[in-house]
Amino acid sequence: MLNLGVNIDHVATLREVRHGIEPEPAFAALTAQTAGADSIVAHLREDRRHIKDRDLYILKEIVKVKLNLEMSIAEEVVTIACKVRPGQATLVPERRQELTTEGGLDVVSNLKKIKQAAERLEKSGIEVSLFIDPEKKQIDAAKKLRIKMIELHTGRYADAKNKKEEDKYFKELETAVKYAKDKGIHVFAGHGLNYYNVSRVAKIDGIEELNIGYSIVCRAVLVGLERAVREMKALMG
Repeated sequence: MLNLGVNIDHVATLREVRHGIEPEPAFAALTAQTAGADSIVAHLREDRRHIKDRDLYILKEIVKVKLNLEMSIAEEVVTIACKVRPGQATLVPERRQELTTEGGLDVVSNLKKIKQAAERLEKSGIEVSLFIDPEKKQIDAAKKLRIKMIELHTGRYADAKNKKEEDKYFKELETAVKYAKDKGIHVFAGHGLNYYNVSRVAKIDGIEELNIGYSIVCRAVLVGLERAVREMKALMG
């Protein structure tokens, strides 16, 4: 059965628009969990633009499914992660001016820094995943670091401008999943997936989990979060 990780960052984004106290990300996490989410995903950015430190500590206390913390390899963030001790940490690239994560982590060029961060997290009992582009060289670098889990960046597929492009990037994902699985690595995927393009990716043999946030929160504005999560689970088969 394919798992669904629900990213609640944009619930916090909505809260920060007015610098208020609602909507509360923790309530969103509980609702998503009740609706069938297999994990809750939250990204603690260095600029704290949505999820705050407080949110993480609350989520750690109340979430009963896996808590997956997306994070950079900045020392301050790694230190916080080691204190909170989520079930999983997914290391992602981060630039202050970006609207959302743009592309995967360049493991090849940052091998030493990623290794240091991953070892600190693992010593705190946290499973480590790398958010990478579906490229063999990045998968090989993850394997070199003895990383057991990766999340493939599906942005190129999701942003395809026509069927030919979509087919090209879908094949890229398929190839990367098989390559990683053959190396004994657990494979997740996410970024830009929505109610219109998720079903095809969900059928790729070997993917264990899809992590989706923005489209679920957008749908929740219209139909409610519980229904939005259940509808996404249904589309995933």
